[in-house]
Amino acid sequence: MNFHSFFSWRRQYGWWMFAFVDLILIVCAGRWMEAREIAAKTQMIEQSAKAQVLGLRGIVEKYDYLPYVAAQHPDVLNVLREPENLVLKGKLNQYFSALKSETGVAALYVISVQGVTLAASNWNSRDSFVGQSYRQRPYFEDALAGRTGLFYGLGLTTGTSGLFIAKPVLSGSVVMGIMVVKVSLDALVNVWSKSAEPLMLQDSRGIVFLSSVPDWLYHSRKPLSENDLTWLQLHSQYGSARRYTVLPWRIDRSDKSDKAPEFVLHAMVKDKVRSYLASETFLPEPGWTLIVTSDLEDVRQAKLEALVIATLLSIVLLLGISYWRLHQRRLIEQQHARKELEQRVLERTHDLQEAQAFRKAMEDSLLVGMIARDDTGKIIYVNNALCDMVGYSQEELLNRLPPYPYWHPDDLDKHWYNNSQLLNGHSASHGFESRIRHRCGEDLFIMVYTAPLINSNGVRQGWMSSIVDITVQKQIKDRHQEQERELQRSARLASLGEMASTLAHELNQPLMAISNFALAAKALTNESAPVMLGSALQEIVAQSKRASEIVKRVRSLINPQRRAYEIVSIQIVITDALAMLQHEIQQTQTVITTDIEANLPATRGDGVLLQQVVINLCQNAMQAMEALPLTQHRLAISAKQIERTIQVRVADAGQGVPDHLLEQVFTSFFTTKADGLGLGLNICRTVIEAHGGRIVVENSEEGGAVFLFTLPISQ
Repeated sequence: MNFHSFFSWRRQYGWWMFAFVDLILIVCAGRWMEAREIAAKTQMIEQSAKAQVLGLRGIVEKYDYLPYVAAQHPDVLNVLREPENLVLKGKLNQYFSALKSETGVAALYVISVQGVTLAASNWNSRDSFVGQSYRQRPYFEDALAGRTGLFYGLGLTTGTSGLFIAKPVLSGSVVMGIMVVKVSLDALVNVWSKSAEPLMLQDSRGIVFLSSVPDWLYHSRKPLSENDLTWLQLHSQYGSARRYTVLPWRIDRSDKSDKAPEFVLHAMVKDKVRSYLASETFLPEPGWTLIVTSDLEDVRQAKLEALVIATLLSIVLLLGISYWRLHQRRLIEQQHARKELEQRVLERTHDLQEAQAFRKAMEDSLLVGMIARDDTGKIIYVNNALCDMVGYSQEELLNRLPPYPYWHPDDLDKHWYNNSQLLNGHSASHGFESRIRHRCGEDLFIMVYTAPLINSNGVRQGWMSSIVDITVQKQIKDRHQEQERELQRSARLASLGEMASTLAHELNQPLMAISNFALAAKALTNESAPVMLGSALQEIVAQSKRASEIVKRVRSLINPQRRAYEIVSIQIVITDALAMLQHEIQQTQTVITTDIEANLPATRGDGVLLQQVVINLCQNAMQAMEALPLTQHRLAISAKQIERTIQVRVADAGQGVPDHLLEQVFTSFFTTKADGLGLGLNICRTVIEAHGGRIVVENSEEGGAVFLFTLPISQ
C-alpha cells in the first residue's frame, strides 16, 4: 500500500473509527458514573441499615429487662400460687397498670403454666387479657421451656400488633408462670411512614409485618409452604388470615446465588413502577430481616448526565481537532463546558446534602444518645437524643473539654477516672454505669458504651459513645427495696401490736381494782365524810372507768373481732373532748373557736376512741403554739358534711409542718419532740382508718397546720 492509498483509506474510514472509539468511551463513562453512584448508595443504605438495626435493638433492649423486673414483685408468685385469690389479683392488676404508665409499654400480664392470663394491666378495659388463653403463642412455649420469648404479631384479644417479650416466673428452678410485656412499635412505624423511600421488616418466613408502604403489609415475598400456613394459622401470628399474597416484586441480583445482601427491587409504589437499590440485614435474635432501599432514579439521572457530559467532551474534542486553528473559539467553548460541569457538580452536591440531612433525621430519631470525642476529650459530635437527655443544646456541648456540664458534681472523681480510661483506650467493652445531672437539676442514671471512631483511611480519630438512660430501671429497683423496707416495718409494728395487747391485758385488772377501791371509799363517806371527798372519789371512779374503757377499746382495735360500734354524734365527741382538755386550755390560755354544722348526721363508731383522736390533735396543736405569745394561741375546730362523709378540721396558729416532712408525720416512731415516741399521730390514723375514714395534714396559707379527718355517715 502506497502513501496515497493510505491517506485515502484514513479519510474514508478514520472518522468512523474515531466515532466508534468515542462511542465506547461515552458508554464506559456512563457505566463508570452508574457504578460510582451505586457504590455511594450502597454505602448510604448500609449506614442507614446499621442505624435502623441499632434503633430496633435499642427498643428490644430497653424493655427486655421489664418482664424479669415485674416478675420480682412478690404478688406475682402469690397470684400464681393462689390463682383464685381475688384480693391478690386486684393488687397485682393495680401494680401492672401503674408499671405500664411508668414504662410506656402497651400491656403487661402474667400467664399461668396452663396458658390462662391471671392478671393484666388492662384488667378493667373492654379488651382485658384476664381470663384469656394464650397457650398457642410461641412466646408462651419458649418461656415455659425456660427461654426468653420474643414474638411479633397481632393481638388475639385486641387485634393490634406489637412485640411480645416473655420470661419465665421462677420459684427456685420451677417455672410457675409466664411474665409477658407487649411493646407497641407505632412510634417506629410513624417515623418510617415519613420516609421517602421504602423500609420494611420481614419475618423468617418472608412475610412483611412492618413497612412504610401500607400495601405491602402481611404479604409474602415467596409462596408459603403448607407447613408454614399451618403454623401461622395455629399460632394466629397475623390474625385469622389463611393465605398470604405474594408481593408483585421483580428482583435483580448481581450474585445469582441469592446470597448477596444488595439487590435491585422493581415494585409499584404510589401507582408508579419504581426501581430501588435494596439491602437486606438479618437480625439473628428475633429472626427478622430488615430491608432498606434507595431510589435508583437519581442513579439513572447521574448516568444520563455522565453520558451527556462525555458526549459534550467528545464534541469539544471533535471541534478541537476539526477547528484547531480557531483557538479562541475553542477556548470559549471549553469555558462554557466547564461552567456547565460546575453547575452540575453544584446540583449533585445539593443532592448529597439532602441525603446527609435525611441520614441525620434518621440519627435524630434514635432513642440512644450518641457523643463523639477526639483524643483530647473535646466533643466533636452529639445527637438530639443526648441533648434531650442532658438538657443542653448542641451549640453548648460541641467543642467542650472535660469537665462536661452534665457531669454530676458529687461524682466528679469517678467521671474523671472514666474519662481517663476512655481516652487511654481502656474503656470496658461491656459498658459502665454512671450518674449525670440534667440541666434542670434532675439526676439520671446511664449506661455508657464506647468504641473507637475510625475514619475512611482506617485511622482512629477519636471515640464514639452510645448512652442509654436506665433511670427507670434504677427507680424500679429502688422501689422494690423500699417495699422490702415497708414489709420489715410492718413486721415491727405487728410485734408492737402484740406487746400493746399484752400490756392492755395486764393493765386492765389493776385499773378495775382502783375503781373497786374508789367505790368502797365513796360508800364509806356517804354518812360521815365531807362532800368534797365524795366528789373527788367520784372523779377517781370516773377516770379509772375511763382508763379501763380506753384499754378495752385499744384491745378491740388490735383485735377487730371485739369491736362494738354504735351511733356516735360528732358534736358530742368534740364537746366531751374539749371538756376533758379544759385544764390544758386554761393553762395555755388558748382561745377555742368551734363551727359545727347544724343537723350534722351521726357516724357509726367508737366514741371513746374518736374522743382520743380529737384530744390528741388538740394537745399537739397547743404544744405547737407554746413558743408563740399567749395572745396568739388560737385553735379552730369545725365539722361539716361533704357528700356521704363528715369532715372534722383542727387548725392551729403555729409554725406549720415543713413541706419535706408532710408525708412522714403519720409514720410510726417519727417525732419532732425531744421526749416524743412518735406514736400519737400514727394511732390517730389507725383509729380513723379502722372507722373507714381518712386523715391528712396540710399547711394553712395564713400559717399553722391543719389536720383533716373524714368519717362515713351511718346508714
